[in-house]
Amino acid sequence: MTESPWFRRWFGEDYLHLYPHRDQEEAEDAVALLLARVPLQEDSSVLDLACGPGRHLQALASRGIHAFGLDLSFPLLRKATQAAPRCPLVRGDMRTLPFRDDTFHLVTSFFTSFGYFDTEGEDRDVLAEIRRILRPGGHLLLDYLNAEWVRSTLTPRDSREVGGREVVQVRRLVEGGRAVEKEIVIRDAEGLGTKNFRERVRLYEAQELEALMADQGLEPLERLGDYHGGPTAPDAPRVIVLARAG
Repeated sequence: MTESPWFRRWFGEDYLHLYPHRDQEEAEDAVALLLARVPLQEDSSVLDLACGPGRHLQALASRGIHAFGLDLSFPLLRKATQAAPRCPLVRGDMRTLPFRDDTFHLVTSFFTSFGYFDTEGEDRDVLAEIRRILRPGGHLLLDYLNAEWVRSTLTPRDSREVGGREVVQVRRLVEGGRAVEKEIVIRDAEGLGTKNFRERVRLYEAQELEALMADQGLEPLERLGDYHGGPTAPDAPRVIVLARAG
C-alpha cells in the first residue's frame, strides 16, 4: 500500500492543537507588505493558496479585499471559516487548481506553502497552474523560507509540553541539503498513546525559485527577506518573491 503524503496526515486536528495561536500580527505584517507593492482595486479578486486556518484571509478581509481561500485540509478549512467567514473557501490540490483560466488578479502563497511534493516537476506544476489562473499582468507573491538560513540555524531536536502532551521535534537535512525533514512525536500525558508525523520541504535557493517562476511565465519583480520589506541576506528568515504574469 502506498503511504499517504505527509501533508495529508499532518495538517489536521493535531497540527491545530500544536499551533493553536499562530501569530496574527505576523500575518498582518505580511499582508501590509503585499498591499504596499500590489495596490488592489475594489473589484480585484485574490486567491490565498494553501490558506490554512485563515489568518492571512482574515487580514485581507479586514481591509475590504475580496479573497478566496484554497486548502487541501478539511480541519484547516473549518478553522478558516471561523477566521474569515465572508471569504469563499474551496478544497483542492494546488497541482490541479479548480478555477478557470485568467480568474484572479493576485495569488498569494504565504508562510512556506510551496515545495511540499516529492519532485521538482510537481512544484513546476503548481507554478504553471498559478500562471494559468492569473490574469495577464496579475501578480504572485510567494513567501518562502530562506534555504541558507534554514541550513545554518537548524535545531536538530527540541521538546516541549503543549496542552498536557509532550511534543518532540527532530530535524535533519536530506538529499545532500536539498530538503529539510522534521519528525514530530506527540506523546499523551499518561503515556497511553503516541502519534508520529512528518514534514518535508524542498530547499530552493532564491535564484532557483525565480528561475522556476520565469520558466512558467511568471516574471520575478522583487525579492525581500522579511515581512517588513528588508533585503534578502544569509541571516534573513524569508525569501519573498513578487512576480507578474506575462
